[in-house]
Amino acid sequence: MRLVSNLPCATKEEDHVTIAMSDGVRLSARIWRPTSSDEEPVPAVLEYIPYRKRDLTAVRDSIHHPYIAGHGYACVRVDLRGTGESEGVLTDEYLEGEQSDAEEVLAWLAEQPWCDGTTGMMGISWGAFAALQVAARRPPSLRAIVIASFTDDRYADDMHYMGGALLSDNLAEAGTMFAYATCPPDPAVVGERWRDMWHERLENARPWVLEWLRHQRRDDYWRHASVCEDYRAVRCPVLASSGWADGYSNAVTRLLGHLDVPRKGLIGPWSHKYPHLGEPGPAIGYLQEVVRWWDHWLKGVDNGVMDGPMLRTWMQDSVPPSTSYEERPGRWVSEPQWPSPNVEPVAHPLTRHRIGDPGDTPPGQEPHGAALTVQSPLSVGQFAGKWASYNAPPDLPYDQREEDGGSLVFDTEALTERVEILGSPSVELELSVSEPVAMVAARLSDVAPDGRATRVTYGLLNLTHRDAIGTPEPLEPGRRYRARVQLNGVAQAFPPGHRIRLSLSTSYWPLAWPPPKPVLLSVYEGASTLTLPVRRDRDRDRSSEDEPQRPFGEPEGTPPIATTRLTPPEQRWDVKRDLVGYRSELEIVKDAGTQRFDDIGLDVGRRAYERYTAVADDFTSVGGESTWTMRFHRDGWETRVVTSTVLRCGETEFTVDATLDGYEGDRRVFSRSWNETLPRDCL
Repeated sequence: MRLVSNLPCATKEEDHVTIAMSDGVRLSARIWRPTSSDEEPVPAVLEYIPYRKRDLTAVRDSIHHPYIAGHGYACVRVDLRGTGESEGVLTDEYLEGEQSDAEEVLAWLAEQPWCDGTTGMMGISWGAFAALQVAARRPPSLRAIVIASFTDDRYADDMHYMGGALLSDNLAEAGTMFAYATCPPDPAVVGERWRDMWHERLENARPWVLEWLRHQRRDDYWRHASVCEDYRAVRCPVLASSGWADGYSNAVTRLLGHLDVPRKGLIGPWSHKYPHLGEPGPAIGYLQEVVRWWDHWLKGVDNGVMDGPMLRTWMQDSVPPSTSYEERPGRWVSEPQWPSPNVEPVAHPLTRHRIGDPGDTPPGQEPHGAALTVQSPLSVGQFAGKWASYNAPPDLPYDQREEDGGSLVFDTEALTERVEILGSPSVELELSVSEPVAMVAARLSDVAPDGRATRVTYGLLNLTHRDAIGTPEPLEPGRRYRARVQLNGVAQAFPPGHRIRLSLSTSYWPLAWPPPKPVLLSVYEGASTLTLPVRRDRDRDRSSEDEPQRPFGEPEGTPPIATTRLTPPEQRWDVKRDLVGYRSELEIVKDAGTQRFDDIGLDVGRRAYERYTAVADDFTSVGGESTWTMRFHRDGWETRVVTSTVLRCGETEFTVDATLDGYEGDRRVFSRSWNETLPRDCL
C-alpha cells in the first residue's frame, strides 16, 4: 500500500465527541474533517459499528478515514450504544433501536456547522449492514452509501443459516459479540463512570446464540432489517463490494439485479477485508474509487463515476489447494449489467459418477434412472475452512480428496478448452432419504491432472427446506423429492486438462451442524443436473469489456497510527483424531497477541479459542465451544473479560452452557452463567 500524507485538504481530528440520543444516552464519535470546514462546510460520511474506535479498529480507521477527510469530507466513526465509550448496552445485532440511533446520528451530523447538510454512510461487515439497512429507512440527509462484505438477507445468506442448515459460525460470531459487548469503556475518556458503565454492560449481557437459536425459521426476527424483503425501499445510490473468499459473495450481484437506483458492483479475490487491504491479493486503489463516488453523489461533481460496466470482478485462475494464498492469479473482467448477457446457464446431466455434456442422455437410462447412494461420515468437512475467510490462515479449504472419500462424486471428462463461470452454480436433484431430517452439501472443485482438488464454491440445503428456505417440512423416508441446491457465487476459470467435480455429502461438520441421525441419500441419475453459469469465452475475441475501462489504481491510504507489539500473535488450526475412542476434534486458536496503542498508552490483548468435536458417527455427539479473553491495561488500570459458550445437541434439542467473568486485576468482580435447552426445529 502506498501511504499518502500530502492530501488536498489539511485535516484535524476530534478524538471523543458525544452525540446525545433522544432518550438521553450519549454515543461516542471520532471525527476527522478538513480544517477549512469551520468556514466551508463539507458532506459528512458515517461509519457506525460496535468494534471500539479507540483501540480495536483504530489502526484500520486511521488508514481510510483521514484519507477521505483529506479529500474534503467530515468522516465520523461512531460506536454503537453499549460499545467503546458509548453509553448504554448492546444486546443483539441490527435491532430497531440501533437503526433509529443511526438516524439520529445522521440528523445530528447534518445540523453541524461544519457539515453542508449532506451525508453518506460506509462500512464493511456490520458497518455495511448498518448502511444498507439505514438506507432503506430513507433518512433525509443520506444521499449515497458505500458497502463491503454484507448481506441483504439475514436468514438465508448470513453466518447464521445457509439453506436452512445451521452454520457453526452462528456459534463463533455469538462468541465474538459476547466478548465485544461486555468490554469496559476507557476511563481516560469517561472518567470514574467507567466502572458503572462496564457493570451495566455485564449485568445486561446474554449469549446472543440463545436468541439466534430461538429463530430457526424465517420469521419476523430475520425479516426485520433484511433489505431483500423490499428492495424498493432503498432510494440512494449504492457502491457495493465483496470478495470470493468471503462468506458474503452473493449479495453484490443480488443488489445489482434487484435495486433500481444508480449502483455499481465490485468483487475481488479477497477474504473479509476492505478492497484496499484485500487479501488474498491483488488489493486495489479502493479509496480512490470511494472518493470518486462521494465526489459525484455528495458534491455533484461530474466525474463519470457511473460510466463503464455495472460489475467489475476478478476472474480467478486455477490454483493448487491451499489453506491460504498471498495472491490469486487471474484478471479483471467487466459486465455491463446484472444479470449479464455474457453469462449463460448451462445444464449438465448427472450420470453414474459423471457430469455429462449439455443435452446428453445417458445411454440406456430413463429419465428416472438408477439410484446412487451415499451416507457421509462426520469427518467430511474437517478440511472445509471457515464459512467466511478472515485471512487468518489456515481458514481456507484444503485439498478435497479426503472429503470426497465420504461423498458422492461426479466428474467431467478432462476439459479440452478453458471454461469460465461467473455467478451461482446450482444442482437440481431427484432424491430420497432415509430420515425425516436430512441435509446435502454440494461442493464444486477444480481437479488438476495430478488429482489435487481445489474447492471453488459450495452450497448447503437442509432438505426439510426444499420447497422454501425458512419454512421447513419433515421428509417422508423413501419418498422421491426434487430439490435445488444453490451454491455460492464465484468467478472461476477451469483450464484445459482439468476436470470439474461435483461432490455431494450428507454432512459437512463442523462448517454446518449435522442432522440428528446419519442419513442415507439416494440421488437418481438421469433426472439430476448441475447448472453452471458459463461466461462467454473471450480469449479468441477479446472485447473492451474484458478489462475495466479505467484501471484500478495502486492501493492508497494514510499512515496508520503507531502501535507497539508486546507479545506475538498466534494462529493455529489443528485437526485431531483419536483412533481408540474415535473422537475427532478441530481446534482453532486466533490470538492477536498484545498490542500497545502508543498515542493513548493502552495495552490490548485478544485471544479466541474454538473447538468442534464429534465421536465416530454419533450425530448427537457433535459440540462446539467458543472462548474469548479480552484484556485492557494502562498504568494501574487492568481489566479482563472472559467468555465461554458451549453448544451441544441431542436428537430433539440444543443445549447452551455459557459463562461470563469480569476481572479487575486478578480479582473477579462479576460472574454469571447460563444453562438453557432449546428445541430443534427440523434441524
